[in-house]
Amino acid sequence: MNFEAFKESLSNDQPPAQLPIYLRALWYDGRGDWETAHDLINDLPGEKAAWVHAYLHRKEGDAGNAGYWYARAGKRMPSMSLELEWADIVSQLL
Repeated sequence: MNFEAFKESLSNDQPPAQLPIYLRALWYDGRGDWETAHDLINDLPGEKAAWVHAYLHRKEGDAGNAGYWYARAGKRMPSMSLELEWADIVSQLL
């Protein structure tokens, strides 16, 4: 799946079945369902999960919590828009 196909899938009722959980979380976020996105990623270990978790807390407006998760992901908090960051994370995880 490429980025355009991922974006097009946002019009479906459910995420594509083959998506890893990180991308499923971003899929729900892309549909405006922050809560489901956060619930999916909240207790997962690893840098990918931490990166998605960081983005979600940045989007929530919780910079302190986001900073913690960016550090866990080995990343710096970006200054780009949330929309660009979402697209960047999706593209890199695809």
